[in-house]
Amino acid sequence: MSPVAALPAQMADVARRLRSESKDTETILRAISASAVESIPGAEYASITLVTGKAAVESPVLIGDLARESDRLQAELREGPCIRSALHSDTVWIRDMTDEPRWPAFSAAAAELGIRSMLCFTLYVEGDNFGALNLHSTRVDAFDDDSRSIGALFAAHAAIAFSSVREKEQIRAALTNRDIIGQAKGMLMERYTLNSDEAFRLLARLSQDSNTKLADVALQVVDAGPGE
Repeated sequence: MSPVAALPAQMADVARRLRSESKDTETILRAISASAVESIPGAEYASITLVTGKAAVESPVLIGDLARESDRLQAELREGPCIRSALHSDTVWIRDMTDEPRWPAFSAAAAELGIRSMLCFTLYVEGDNFGALNLHSTRVDAFDDDSRSIGALFAAHAAIAFSSVREKEQIRAALTNRDIIGQAKGMLMERYTLNSDEAFRLLARLSQDSNTKLADVALQVVDAGPGE
């Protein structure tokens, strides 16, 4: 059976696995990377590149040393297919790293490491934050039409799973922040004989004056304790 013919069952298995691993960001990213190597023909190594604020480049999960070195090079050189895919929502395909003119510095260094072909997919775009799935091979032209078709569908499933985890974490963070702000307000109300609105306005003023997030200011108040 060809890879494409087996695709429906394969993607169903991938979706089930990703759902079972959707505990937190690190867990889901590791599951996506490992599943990509197993599911996409030609992939030997994988990484996920996260770009925050169009500046900071992170690779929290990598499968294989070549993936680690590839992402390190791109972060240092500020160029390469992973960054392009993350920033511009493009699918990037490199057939032969020794004949890749788009990123000359990266291509030369990557070829020297032994990376011969790559395939990169956008995972998400959220404001100025971006994520890309990157696949690496030590063979020239390792990613054929089937690889690209399967990879695109896999990336779509992975993006949904990752988005779900991020939403859950954002909700948990929001609830945690609300509780911390509530605690800080209570402490300020008791310490300075303020009502609820006055305590909140004081927190907001401290946040504005110090250019610090409201939740972080509240946490500082809570950590400082009730005082005398």
